[in-house]
Amino acid sequence: MIRIEGLTKKFAEVTAVNNVSLTIEKGEIFGLLGPNGAGKTTLINILCGLLPLTKGSVFIGNYDIKKNIHQVKKIIGVIPQDLAIYDDLTAYDNVKFFAGLYGIKGRELKDAVMNTLAFTGLEDSAKKYPKTFSGGMKRRLNIACGLAHGPEIIFMDEPTVGIDPQSRNYILEAVKKINKQGCTIIYTTHYMEEAESICSRIAIIDHGKIIAQGTNEELKVLIKDKSRFIISMKSDYYVDVKELAGIHGVLNVETLGNKVFIDNDQGINNLTQILSYFTAHNIQMSNLELDAPNLEAVFLTLTGRTLRN
Repeated sequence: MIRIEGLTKKFAEVTAVNNVSLTIEKGEIFGLLGPNGAGKTTLINILCGLLPLTKGSVFIGNYDIKKNIHQVKKIIGVIPQDLAIYDDLTAYDNVKFFAGLYGIKGRELKDAVMNTLAFTGLEDSAKKYPKTFSGGMKRRLNIACGLAHGPEIIFMDEPTVGIDPQSRNYILEAVKKINKQGCTIIYTTHYMEEAESICSRIAIIDHGKIIAQGTNEELKVLIKDKSRFIISMKSDYYVDVKELAGIHGVLNVETLGNKVFIDNDQGINNLTQILSYFTAHNIQMSNLELDAPNLEAVFLTLTGRTLRN
Protein backbone atom coordinates (compact mmCIF):
# COMPACT_ATOMS: atom_id res chain seq x y z
CA MET A 1 0.00 0.00 0.00
CA ILE A 2 2.87 2.40 0.86
CA ARG A 3 6.47 1.88 -0.23
CA ILE A 4 9.19 4.30 0.85
CA GLU A 5 12.72 3.91 -0.48
CA GLY A 6 15.73 5.99 0.58
CA LEU A 7 13.60 9.01 1.50
CA THR A 8 15.63 12.05 2.53
CA LYS A 9 14.44 15.56 3.34
CA LYS A 10 16.84 18.45 3.96
CA PHE A 11 16.13 21.98 5.13
CA ALA A 12 19.27 23.96 4.30
CA GLU A 13 21.99 22.18 6.31
CA VAL A 14 19.56 20.21 8.47
CA THR A 15 18.61 16.66 7.46
CA ALA A 16 15.15 16.13 8.95
CA VAL A 17 14.55 12.71 7.36
CA ASN A 18 17.62 10.61 6.58
CA ASN A 19 17.48 7.74 4.07
CA VAL A 20 14.24 6.21 5.38
CA SER A 21 12.88 3.02 3.82
CA LEU A 22 9.56 1.49 4.93
CA THR A 23 6.81 -0.73 3.60
CA ILE A 24 3.30 -0.39 5.03
CA GLU A 25 0.88 -3.12 4.04
CA LYS A 26 -2.77 -2.68 3.16
CA GLY A 27 -5.04 -2.93 6.20
CA GLU A 28 -2.36 -2.17 8.81
CA ILE A 29 -2.46 0.27 11.68
CA PHE A 30 1.16 1.32 11.43
CA GLY A 31 2.59 3.25 14.36
CA LEU A 32 5.28 5.87 13.87
CA LEU A 33 6.95 6.83 17.14
CA GLY A 34 9.63 9.34 17.88
CA PRO A 35 10.53 12.14 20.32
CA ASN A 36 9.85 15.73 19.34
CA GLY A 37 12.07 16.77 16.45
CA ALA A 38 12.77 13.18 15.39
CA GLY A 39 11.38 13.71 11.88
CA LYS A 40 8.04 11.91 12.07
CA THR A 41 5.84 14.93 11.26
CA THR A 42 8.13 15.89 8.38
CA LEU A 43 7.84 12.34 7.06
CA ILE A 44 4.03 12.44 7.34
CA ASN A 45 3.92 15.81 5.56
CA ILE A 46 5.93 14.38 2.66
CA LEU A 47 3.65 11.35 2.37
CA CYS A 48 0.62 13.66 2.30
CA GLY A 49 2.12 15.82 -0.43
CA LEU A 50 2.56 18.86 1.80
CA LEU A 51 6.36 18.89 1.44
CA PRO A 52 8.59 17.87 -1.48
CA LEU A 53 11.21 15.23 -0.80
CA THR A 54 14.89 15.92 -1.40
CA LYS A 55 15.87 12.42 -2.46
CA GLY A 56 14.36 8.94 -2.71
CA SER A 57 10.98 7.64 -3.81
CA VAL A 58 7.51 7.11 -2.36
CA PHE A 59 4.68 5.04 -3.82
CA ILE A 60 1.21 5.25 -2.29
CA GLY A 61 -1.17 2.73 -3.76
CA ASN A 62 0.08 2.45 -7.33
CA TYR A 63 1.04 6.12 -7.51
CA ASP A 64 4.45 7.76 -7.42
CA ILE A 65 3.96 10.92 -5.32
CA LYS A 66 6.47 12.80 -7.49
CA LYS A 67 4.38 12.22 -10.62
CA ASN A 68 0.84 11.54 -9.39
CA ILE A 69 0.32 13.61 -6.25
CA HIS A 70 -3.23 14.58 -7.29
CA GLN A 71 -4.25 10.92 -7.53
CA VAL A 72 -2.58 10.25 -4.19
CA LYS A 73 -4.56 13.01 -2.49
CA LYS A 74 -7.83 11.45 -3.69
CA ILE A 75 -7.22 8.23 -1.78
CA ILE A 76 -5.78 9.61 1.47
CA GLY A 77 -7.26 11.35 4.49
CA VAL A 78 -5.27 13.57 6.82
CA ILE A 79 -6.06 14.21 10.47
CA PRO A 80 -3.43 16.72 11.63
CA GLN A 81 -2.16 17.31 15.14
CA ASP A 82 -3.30 20.95 15.03
CA LEU A 83 -7.06 21.31 14.75
CA ALA A 84 -8.13 22.02 11.16
CA ILE A 85 -11.69 23.17 11.76
CA TYR A 86 -13.52 26.48 11.40
CA ASP A 87 -15.14 27.98 14.49
CA ASP A 88 -17.56 30.06 12.39
CA LEU A 89 -19.00 26.97 10.66
CA THR A 90 -21.26 24.38 12.27
CA ALA A 91 -20.01 20.85 12.72
CA TYR A 92 -22.10 19.82 9.71
CA ASP A 93 -20.72 22.59 7.52
CA ASN A 94 -17.14 21.87 8.57
CA VAL A 95 -17.40 18.26 7.44
CA LYS A 96 -19.37 19.25 4.33
CA PHE A 97 -16.68 21.75 3.33
CA PHE A 98 -13.81 19.26 3.54
CA ALA A 99 -15.74 16.39 1.94
CA GLY A 100 -16.79 18.74 -0.87
CA LEU A 101 -13.15 19.37 -1.74
CA TYR A 102 -13.05 15.82 -3.07
CA GLY A 103 -15.87 16.41 -5.53
CA ILE A 104 -18.64 14.74 -3.54
CA LYS A 105 -21.99 16.42 -4.26
CA GLY A 106 -25.73 16.31 -3.66
CA ARG A 107 -27.31 13.48 -1.73
CA GLU A 108 -24.03 11.57 -1.59
CA LEU A 109 -22.38 14.51 0.16
CA LYS A 110 -25.21 14.92 2.67
CA ASP A 111 -25.19 11.21 3.51
CA ALA A 112 -21.39 11.17 3.83
CA VAL A 113 -21.46 14.11 6.26
CA MET A 114 -24.22 12.69 8.47
CA ASN A 115 -22.76 9.19 8.48
CA THR A 116 -19.36 10.53 9.51
CA LEU A 117 -20.82 12.74 12.24
CA ALA A 118 -22.74 9.75 13.56
CA PHE A 119 -19.61 7.61 13.45
CA THR A 120 -17.69 10.16 15.54
CA GLY A 121 -20.56 10.64 18.00
CA LEU A 122 -21.40 14.17 16.85
CA GLU A 123 -24.71 13.59 15.09
CA ASP A 124 -26.67 15.45 17.78
CA SER A 125 -24.23 18.36 17.57
CA ALA A 126 -24.38 18.77 13.78
CA LYS A 127 -25.88 22.27 13.98
CA LYS A 128 -23.64 23.48 16.79
CA TYR A 129 -20.45 25.52 16.45
CA PRO A 130 -17.03 24.15 17.48
CA LYS A 131 -16.43 27.09 19.84
CA THR A 132 -19.03 25.49 22.14
CA PHE A 133 -17.34 22.06 22.01
CA SER A 134 -15.09 20.41 24.55
CA GLY A 135 -11.54 19.54 23.54
CA GLY A 136 -12.54 15.93 22.92
CA MET A 137 -15.46 16.94 20.71
CA LYS A 138 -13.20 19.21 18.65
CA ARG A 139 -10.77 16.31 18.18
CA ARG A 140 -13.63 14.09 17.00
CA LEU A 141 -14.78 16.78 14.57
CA ASN A 142 -11.22 17.05 13.30
CA ILE A 143 -11.32 13.31 12.61
CA ALA A 144 -14.72 13.55 10.90
CA CYS A 145 -13.38 16.18 8.50
CA GLY A 146 -10.62 13.80 7.42
CA LEU A 147 -12.90 10.77 7.00
CA ALA A 148 -16.02 11.93 5.20
CA HIS A 149 -14.70 11.37 1.67
CA GLY A 150 -14.00 7.69 2.39
CA PRO A 151 -10.19 7.53 2.08
CA GLU A 152 -8.31 4.26 1.62
CA ILE A 153 -5.35 5.50 3.69
CA ILE A 154 -5.57 7.76 6.74
CA PHE A 155 -2.71 9.68 8.34
CA MET A 156 -3.42 10.45 11.98
CA ASP A 157 -0.89 12.74 13.65
CA GLU A 158 -1.37 12.59 17.44
CA PRO A 159 -5.21 12.60 17.30
CA THR A 160 -5.65 12.24 21.07
CA VAL A 161 -3.29 14.94 22.29
CA GLY A 162 -4.62 17.08 25.13
CA ILE A 163 -8.02 15.46 25.67
CA ASP A 164 -9.80 13.71 28.52
CA PRO A 165 -9.53 9.90 28.97
CA GLN A 166 -13.15 9.25 27.94
CA SER A 167 -12.76 11.08 24.61
CA ARG A 168 -9.40 9.42 24.10
CA ASN A 169 -10.91 5.95 24.51
CA TYR A 170 -13.73 6.88 22.14
CA ILE A 171 -11.22 7.93 19.47
CA LEU A 172 -9.12 4.78 19.89
CA GLU A 173 -12.20 2.61 19.44
CA ALA A 174 -13.11 4.65 16.36
CA VAL A 175 -9.63 4.05 14.93
CA LYS A 176 -10.10 0.29 15.33
CA LYS A 177 -13.51 0.45 13.62
CA ILE A 178 -12.13 2.47 10.71
CA ASN A 179 -9.37 -0.09 10.29
CA LYS A 180 -11.84 -3.00 10.32
CA GLN A 181 -13.69 -1.27 7.49
CA GLY A 182 -10.57 -1.69 5.37
CA CYS A 183 -8.64 1.55 5.89
CA THR A 184 -4.88 1.54 6.23
CA ILE A 185 -3.85 3.87 9.07
CA ILE A 186 -0.53 5.55 9.76
CA TYR A 187 -0.65 6.65 13.38
CA THR A 188 1.70 8.87 15.37
CA THR A 189 1.32 9.33 19.10
CA HIS A 190 3.13 10.40 22.26
CA TYR A 191 1.33 7.71 24.26
CA MET A 192 3.09 4.34 24.21
CA GLU A 193 0.05 2.48 25.53
CA GLU A 194 -1.93 3.65 22.48
CA ALA A 195 0.64 2.23 20.10
CA GLU A 196 0.79 -1.03 22.03
CA SER A 197 -2.99 -1.44 22.00
CA ILE A 198 -3.89 -0.58 18.40
CA CYS A 199 -0.83 -0.85 16.11
CA SER A 200 -0.07 -4.01 14.17
CA ARG A 201 3.50 -2.83 13.50
CA ILE A 202 5.60 0.07 14.74
CA ALA A 203 8.61 2.00 13.50
CA ILE A 204 10.74 4.10 15.85
CA ILE A 205 12.35 7.17 14.30
CA ASP A 206 15.06 9.30 15.89
CA HIS A 207 17.31 11.97 14.37
CA GLY A 208 15.54 11.40 11.05
CA LYS A 209 16.38 7.69 10.85
CA ILE A 210 14.36 4.54 11.43
CA ILE A 211 16.21 2.80 14.23
CA ALA A 212 13.84 -0.16 14.74
CA GLN A 213 10.63 -1.57 13.32
CA GLY A 214 8.41 -4.59 13.84
CA THR A 215 5.49 -5.85 15.89
CA ASN A 216 5.25 -5.08 19.60
CA GLU A 217 6.69 -8.49 20.44
CA GLU A 218 9.50 -8.21 17.89
CA LEU A 219 10.55 -4.86 19.33
CA LYS A 220 10.45 -6.13 22.90
CA VAL A 221 12.83 -8.96 21.99
CA LEU A 222 15.44 -6.27 21.28
CA ILE A 223 15.66 -5.57 25.01
CA LYS A 224 14.87 -8.97 26.47
CA ASP A 225 17.36 -8.35 29.29
CA LYS A 226 15.58 -5.17 30.39
CA SER A 227 12.95 -5.02 33.12
CA ARG A 228 10.85 -2.64 35.15
CA PHE A 229 10.41 -2.58 38.92
CA ILE A 230 7.16 -1.17 40.27
CA ILE A 231 7.47 -0.25 43.94
CA SER A 232 4.34 0.68 45.87
CA MET A 233 4.82 2.85 48.96
CA LYS A 234 2.52 2.97 51.99
CA SER A 235 2.10 6.72 51.51
CA ASP A 236 3.01 9.49 49.05
CA TYR A 237 6.62 9.82 50.17
CA TYR A 238 9.05 12.17 48.44
CA VAL A 239 11.34 10.21 46.13
CA ASP A 240 14.54 11.72 44.75
CA VAL A 241 14.29 10.57 41.14
CA LYS A 242 17.80 11.74 40.28
CA GLU A 243 19.38 9.82 43.16
CA LEU A 244 17.61 6.61 42.17
CA ALA A 245 18.54 7.14 38.53
CA GLY A 246 22.18 7.33 39.60
CA ILE A 247 22.21 3.67 40.64
CA HIS A 248 24.14 1.52 38.17
CA GLY A 249 21.80 -0.10 35.64
CA VAL A 250 18.82 2.18 36.26
CA LEU A 251 17.67 3.66 32.95
CA ASN A 252 14.68 5.76 33.98
CA VAL A 253 12.63 6.57 37.08
CA GLU A 254 9.08 7.90 37.18
CA THR A 255 6.68 8.44 40.06
CA LEU A 256 2.89 8.39 40.06
CA GLY A 257 1.06 8.80 43.34
CA ASN A 258 2.44 6.23 45.76
CA LYS A 259 4.16 4.19 43.04
CA VAL A 260 7.71 4.35 41.66
CA PHE A 261 8.49 2.91 38.22
CA ILE A 262 12.13 1.98 37.64
CA ASP A 263 13.38 0.84 34.24
CA ASN A 264 16.49 -1.26 34.62
CA ASP A 265 19.00 -3.22 32.52
CA GLN A 266 20.61 -5.32 35.27
CA GLY A 267 17.87 -7.86 35.91
CA ILE A 268 17.70 -8.20 39.69
CA ASN A 269 21.45 -7.71 40.20
CA ASN A 270 21.04 -4.14 41.46
CA LEU A 271 17.78 -4.70 43.34
CA THR A 272 19.57 -4.61 46.70
CA GLN A 273 20.94 -1.13 45.95
CA ILE A 274 17.52 0.08 44.82
CA LEU A 275 15.80 -1.21 47.95
CA SER A 276 18.58 0.26 50.10
CA TYR A 277 17.59 3.73 48.88
CA PHE A 278 14.08 3.29 50.28
CA THR A 279 15.37 1.86 53.55
CA ALA A 280 17.93 4.65 54.00
CA HIS A 281 15.23 7.30 53.53
CA ASN A 282 12.71 5.59 55.84
CA ILE A 283 10.28 5.03 52.97
CA GLN A 284 7.91 2.19 53.80
CA MET A 285 7.10 -0.10 50.88
CA SER A 286 3.95 -2.18 50.54
CA ASN A 287 4.65 -4.09 47.33
CA LEU A 288 7.31 -4.85 44.72
CA GLU A 289 6.48 -6.02 41.21
CA LEU A 290 8.73 -7.04 38.35
CA ASP A 291 7.30 -6.09 34.94
CA ALA A 292 8.34 -7.61 31.64
CA PRO A 293 9.82 -5.19 29.06
CA ASN A 294 7.29 -2.87 27.42
CA LEU A 295 7.36 -0.52 24.47
CA GLU A 296 8.34 2.42 26.69
CA ALA A 297 11.43 0.51 27.79
CA VAL A 298 12.24 -0.36 24.17
CA PHE A 299 12.03 3.28 23.17
CA LEU A 300 14.10 4.51 26.10
CA THR A 301 16.79 1.91 25.48
CA LEU A 302 17.08 2.61 21.75
CA THR A 303 16.90 6.42 21.86
CA GLY A 304 18.09 7.27 25.36
CA ARG A 305 15.06 9.54 25.69
CA THR A 306 11.44 9.30 26.71
CA LEU A 307 8.87 9.69 23.94
CA ARG A 308 7.86 13.18 25.09
CA ASN A 309 11.41 14.64 25.07
